[in-house]
Amino acid sequence: MSEPIVNEFNLGPISCHSFNHDRTEVAVGFGTNVVNIFRKTGASWTLATTLAEHDKPVTSVDWAARSNRIVTCSQDRNAYVWTLDTASGQWKPTLVLLRINRAATFVRWSPEEDKFAVASGSRCISVCYFEEDNDWWVGKHIKKPIRSTILSLDWHPNNVLLAAGCADMKARVFSAFIKGVDKKPAPSPWGEKLPFNTICGEFSSGAGGWIHSVAFSPSGNVLAFTGHDSTISIADPANGAIQSVRATTLPYLSILWLNENQIVAAGHDCAPHLFENKGQWAFVGSLDAGVKKADVGLTARDAFRRMDSRAQTGSTDTEINSQHQNTINSIRVFSGSRDYVEEYSTSGIDGKLIIWNSNNLAVAMSNLRV
Repeated sequence: MSEPIVNEFNLGPISCHSFNHDRTEVAVGFGTNVVNIFRKTGASWTLATTLAEHDKPVTSVDWAARSNRIVTCSQDRNAYVWTLDTASGQWKPTLVLLRINRAATFVRWSPEEDKFAVASGSRCISVCYFEEDNDWWVGKHIKKPIRSTILSLDWHPNNVLLAAGCADMKARVFSAFIKGVDKKPAPSPWGEKLPFNTICGEFSSGAGGWIHSVAFSPSGNVLAFTGHDSTISIADPANGAIQSVRATTLPYLSILWLNENQIVAAGHDCAPHLFENKGQWAFVGSLDAGVKKADVGLTARDAFRRMDSRAQTGSTDTEINSQHQNTINSIRVFSGSRDYVEEYSTSGIDGKLIIWNSNNLAVAMSNLRV
């Protein structure tokens, strides 16, 4: 099994990231009002351009694979859709009318890339679509019964249903059907008649806690979500069953389905963890084999340079035995399909963006650390 590929940009903590369709470019936010686009050059990444239109920190970014459009949202309560001008090679921003009075927290394109959803602290979700007549992006609000900030979103494969994780300790599934944009979806375990803002499901974990991340299974028939109580919960609308698996680790901030029976989660424990369904969902272990110390043979000059870069005044060893050295806040698909993820990427507060291979998972599981 190949080793994780570690990328460092040395620009501070990473708040969000998203790759283009062929993974030759990546948009990265570093907790500032600017999104940096890096281009792959050999084994390294070089800065290609910056997206600088927001005036407050960018909270989320998503790059549409087929249409090659980027959407960003920020604490300035705005979202922009960025389109590449092929003649000039410049990214042109278009302001989106979100109509919110609190920070935008999360954004994702729908599977068909004809609309996107923006979460916010205004206790509402803006489902945005392009209005041809007026030549602009407008938002339609999902409000009730949301009672607090929305922290995460995920689209169902049918392009209509939308899952939301909220700080009111609930994970909900809504209909985001837009007349004139969407076709009538096929019946599913979530329902048949799906007018806009229909509540198709509302769930909470056993002990409660903010819902940091939500994710539909590849088929869309099951919803997984993780809360601040260090649990992963799997909800099946077909039978109304909810199974919560309590981890012995710190809370997770992001989850991703590798396939119908495996979920990878990461967060404050600084390593991706595997959950698997073998009749019942269970925590398997860490997918990070750790890193070997590289201090043997280190010259005094190199040691001083390392201490200086970390603002250390002594030789105190603060490294932990994992690839990431701080909280992981995002997991994204890197390669493969929604049905089977071959590689995934993680980014975190340590400023690292790491690509993990999930192809030879059986080999990795023999070295799992529990």
